Amino acid sequence: MEIQIKKIDDFSEPLFQAAFHKYFNELEITVTDWDGLWEEMNSGENTAFLAIENDRAIGFLQFTEIELNSWFFTQRLGFIREFWIDEDHRGLGIGTQLLELTEKYFLEKGLSQAILTTESANEFYTERGYVKTRAIRAANQQSVYVKDLAERGVAYR
Repeated sequence: MEIQIKKIDDFSEPLFQAAFHKYFNELEITVTDWDGLWEEMNSGENTAFLAIENDRAIGFLQFTEIELNSWFFTQRLGFIREFWIDEDHRGLGIGTQLLELTEKYFLEKGLSQAILTTESANEFYTERGYVKTRAIRAANQQSVYVKDLAERGVAYR
């Protein structure tokens, strides 16, 4: 099994779109305007890593940078937006590989924490150092997980 990882900045990529369709089908989410969704994804600072095997997308992790603001502080975080691995390829380490690439990308951009929401993959994230927090509430009402990406002794950037 030779897996290639491709960085995606243009969400009109057919392999990414095919994977995203399959992902939403699994979640039973109906989209009436796919072109509008791709346009929305392309209008922001979204990026993805796409896992490909034999010219077929078998997983992706879509992410962006966000800012949390209070009256006194501003914090930049890496936000994991969407994450999917094809059912036949789960448990093979592909998801971990995509997550590690994304975390490395965040660190290279000067982001020392990653944040995400989930209701189905709690154990996957906690095994990889993410901690459930009640200090941050998400608009989708899902559990929020945060991971400190900075190495011990390394100051936040």
